Amino acid sequence: MNRRQVVAWTLYDFANSSFAAVIAATIYATYYAQVVVGNVHGEGDLWWGRLVSTSMAIVALTSPIMGGIADRAGIRKRLFCATTYLSVGATALMATVEQGMVLRGFVLGVLGMVGFEGALVFYNAYLPDIASRQWQGRISAYGFAVGYAGSIAALLAALPFVRVGALGWCFLSAAALFGLFALPSFLILPEDRPSQVGVIEAVRESILGTARTVRDVLTFRELRRFLGAYLLYEDGVNTVIFFSSIFAARTLGFGMTQLIGLYLLVQLTALVGAFLWGKPTDSLGPKVVVLCMLVLWIGVVIAAYLVDSQRQFYLLAAVAGSGLGAIQAASRTFMTSLIPKGREGEFFGCYALCGKTASILGPLVFGTVSYTLAGDQRAAILAVGLFFLMGLILLLRVRAGGPTGQAGEVIAGISHTSV
Repeated sequence: MNRRQVVAWTLYDFANSSFAAVIAATIYATYYAQVVVGNVHGEGDLWWGRLVSTSMAIVALTSPIMGGIADRAGIRKRLFCATTYLSVGATALMATVEQGMVLRGFVLGVLGMVGFEGALVFYNAYLPDIASRQWQGRISAYGFAVGYAGSIAALLAALPFVRVGALGWCFLSAAALFGLFALPSFLILPEDRPSQVGVIEAVRESILGTARTVRDVLTFRELRRFLGAYLLYEDGVNTVIFFSSIFAARTLGFGMTQLIGLYLLVQLTALVGAFLWGKPTDSLGPKVVVLCMLVLWIGVVIAAYLVDSQRQFYLLAAVAGSGLGAIQAASRTFMTSLIPKGREGEFFGCYALCGKTASILGPLVFGTVSYTLAGDQRAAILAVGLFFLMGLILLLRVRAGGPTGQAGEVIAGISHTSV
């Protein structure tokens, strides 16, 4: 294991968390829904749901093909860099969005999220290259933990601008942190594998390869079951992340400064949770950890429906945060254990396809329920709980995800359990 590469890889989580925290989860999400669009009767919820769903649809359609191109043409790092700085540029331009600029804010939000989510396909594919199988659970968890530290840094950098009402500078500071701390990953992570295939040929092969990958997923029973469960519960996780600040602002009356404090609390508890669950992910297996987290998240959405004070919501946010990093890191480790060697980019493209396809439905459900019921966000968040419940039921049927030290057990199991 190359420690410099591990540090560079985890620093990218620190970098892109600026976008996740400031844009997707708190300041821009709330600003767009509450101010740019207006959210008296749930219109802001509906438009933010459309923005997120459009972004995820684009990522879902392109990720498997882009992952295959990265593997075949040997241009993973170049695509990684290009998608990253697409997001950085869009984030900086969000400083120009003002009240009533619904379409401009929508387009920049979509470009930012497509770049952010698209880069994760290439980023995740580096994990098997930098860590042996028995270390992947811990390294994955450490990446998320460092990411939460990045979220905290980004929000603290934005806080002075929030206090004086200069939200545009919040977006500029997030772009600067994202662009700066992403640089070590481009300089230090392993170079692309040499390839004799040109980009045009790689595109053709990637399209055919994507069809083969989808066929593999449908053929390999445990991989198919895991991705089916992941598709559902990740939809719930992403929807809660995308709408939690808007829910707190509209339903419970949180101000922008309070929202930053709330999200800082979530990141602190998520950082602790990611570290604490890292070793159990290896020793107990990612399946056990994900199941525990799904039970926790079901309880969180039920409590969110019932909560009636800001103090209660702070407590609930701390509980939710403790399981946020654990479920994401364990899911990534689960997927890593199911990937044949040499097809990391392609299979992680399919992983993104499932996660982002799922994220199309959840935001639409939340936004539509809220708008249909004249802004009733409590009913909307309760509806999201169904995604966690269905994901838990499907995951119970997966016969994989044991301790990561048992390398080869999962891949061998895939080969012999095809139907």
